[in-house]
Amino acid sequence: MTLFVPDFSGLKLLVAGDAMLDEYWFGDTGRISPEAPVPVVKARSTEQRPGGAANVALNLAALGARASLVAVVGADERGKLLEEQLKQRGVRCCLHHSGDVPTIHKLRVLARSQQLIRLDAEQALDGSAAEVARLFAIALADADCVILSDYGKGTLCQADKLIALSRAADTPVLVDPKGKDFGRYRGATLLTPNLAEFEAVAGAASDEAEFLRKADKLRRELDLQMLLVTRGGQGMVLVSEHQDPFALPAQAREVFDVTGAGDTVIALLGAALGVGMSAADAVGLANLGAGLVVGKIGVATVSRAELSLALHRRGSGGRGLVDLEELAAMVAEAKASGQRIVMTNGCFDILHAGHVSYLEEAKSLGDRLIVAVNDDASVTRLKGPDRPITPLADRMAVLAGLAAVDWVVPFAEDTPAKAIERLLPDVLVKGGDWRPEDIVGGDLVTQHGGQVRVLDFKPGRSTSALIRTIRERSD
Repeated sequence: MTLFVPDFSGLKLLVAGDAMLDEYWFGDTGRISPEAPVPVVKARSTEQRPGGAANVALNLAALGARASLVAVVGADERGKLLEEQLKQRGVRCCLHHSGDVPTIHKLRVLARSQQLIRLDAEQALDGSAAEVARLFAIALADADCVILSDYGKGTLCQADKLIALSRAADTPVLVDPKGKDFGRYRGATLLTPNLAEFEAVAGAASDEAEFLRKADKLRRELDLQMLLVTRGGQGMVLVSEHQDPFALPAQAREVFDVTGAGDTVIALLGAALGVGMSAADAVGLANLGAGLVVGKIGVATVSRAELSLALHRRGSGGRGLVDLEELAAMVAEAKASGQRIVMTNGCFDILHAGHVSYLEEAKSLGDRLIVAVNDDASVTRLKGPDRPITPLADRMAVLAGLAAVDWVVPFAEDTPAKAIERLLPDVLVKGGDWRPEDIVGGDLVTQHGGQVRVLDFKPGRSTSALIRTIRERSD
């Protein structure tokens, strides 16, 4: 399977379900309380994040899709904070602010990346079912795909009605289910139970063959087009009415927190199917995303850039093309894990063997290599009106395909000073006859403890020489 990460920017998805505000207290513990046999945690920081269906919407926004959220929150400060965080990330909020129930809140206390306790504050939300259905019907008119994120809190107590509305509008509807009454989801396009949820409804299987029989039986009984069972460390299995069962192993990586992994899975499935990817490719992309998000603490999202980089690293068609803000976040994460960041820049107009050799040598100086590329207008200013020969998108795509290159980022200025200041690489590299003290951004890098290195270009290999040769032969 050769995966790619499509452009989701034209896709409109509607998420409905149980939204909540997740709060995290991070701290350290080194002793047991004298009052009770429990650890004493010295909290050093706190953070609040949208959770549940709100996290599904955030995952879609992180992919670049246009996400709307229908949910119930309390008429309280937590409800206001949840809505504010969603809007800041580009989610269109269609929220019912209930005066009868508070915003669902979950508090987790963590020490050394381990969750010590979780405190939940919630009340049933089924009293707002009529308002949820009204808001859903309005938002459905502008949706390419629907995702129902059920956490069993009551927002989707009329899930069957919402599915019927979606089917009447000929809009695909994907459901992340809860509980044992899967009959409420009859007629959905796709259902995504985890293994425990599946076995609670269909029963445990003694072997893989029995599991597949039970899965297909459940799919047919519920009139589903597809049933995807997520099985943790065993990966995922898709059962469909139009193809043989399809299984994918879990992505091997260190697991820090599985919280919210299901949100990422269904968001990626909805987005991928919404842009026309095959079911198998959509599941492959969702599986990749799940492997990334469990490496993060708490509810989290994955971006197109992270997916592309993961594909690029495993040689499966991905590209490490990013914008500056995406890259800054990934560089910070890489530095936090002790990785050494190398950065270089240039026009890279008509990539040749000299470039490849230079980039491989640059990569050898660290763990991750960033290549900043002049956009077309800045190349013209630097090289003349007949340059570039190759447009920016093509130059970046070719660079990103090289094994030595981790990230490719464009810049519009004549120099990459802004990008260097934002990223602060550990090693800044240039080629040719530059003196380290004359390299743009070099002083800033050295002030922050980094190095500036000058590498030799291969003699006789240059873009200008290639262009001259092509012109001479053409003449």
